[in-house]
Amino acid sequence: MSEIRKVGVVGCGLMGSGITQVAAASGHEVVVLEADAAALEKGLGRIRGSLDKLVEKEKIPADVRDRALSAITSADSIDALADRDLVVEAIVEDLDVKKDLFAKLGAATKAEAILASNTSSFPIGEMAEASGRPERVVGLHFFNPVQLMKLVEVVKAPKTSDDVLAAARDFAARCGKTPITASDTPGFVVNRLLVPYLVEAIRMLERGEATKEDIDTGMMLGCGHPMGPLTLLDYVGLDTTLFIIEGWHRRFPDDPLFVPPRTLRDKVAAGELGRKTGRGFYAWEGDKKK
Repeated sequence: MSEIRKVGVVGCGLMGSGITQVAAASGHEVVVLEADAAALEKGLGRIRGSLDKLVEKEKIPADVRDRALSAITSADSIDALADRDLVVEAIVEDLDVKKDLFAKLGAATKAEAILASNTSSFPIGEMAEASGRPERVVGLHFFNPVQLMKLVEVVKAPKTSDDVLAAARDFAARCGKTPITASDTPGFVVNRLLVPYLVEAIRMLERGEATKEDIDTGMMLGCGHPMGPLTLLDYVGLDTTLFIIEGWHRRFPDDPLFVPPRTLRDKVAAGELGRKTGRGFYAWEGDKKK
């Protein structure tokens, strides 16, 4: 099995900074690649703040924080990833942009390097083919917030080697996560079940079968969910959900589960994206519903 010691992360946004943090805190040497200086500064600040908070809450000792921070270096050139054992892509959710990056990573990294994508919705196999080394490409889907969420979906694309799959699962486990293996199908495991569930909640509301409050309360008290589907939609972002379901609908137009509801389209068009805009299915003040 391939041994992963040196890690590269492309993108220092919310997900990229979280992956950088957990990789460094678990003893890996991490280079984070970010071309936008402001985004890099913000991401590194987010890592420092998160680690400081863990020390304050006595979740980790100060020396673990200090070792993690010293294990992180930043770069703005893809050449800095040449010696990495694993590179995780965590950039914008645009398949063409990702495929272009994987083509560059295939040329810039060593032949035995594992290339991974943190995508939650795009086919790993398409990025794998773009890399020129599809057997060395795998999905590593961390969940937000990366520092707290224990799950990682390890996605086996059609040509992913068993050795690469095993190494990716081992990496996730060493980062303190529980890995599950998924096939390269729409939404993998979690979103394949979650997104149609969220969309059906919108359809129930459209059909007038229950109020949004009763739908949410029903799933919370009847199924033990921490929040109902319409509240969760506001948390996730209605634009994010629409982006995912529209992508699936384009690829699988005959599947009725993947048809975007009109209400979802209308709310996104009106700028009602959920918590981040102050209004979605509910009105929000910060992180709390009005």
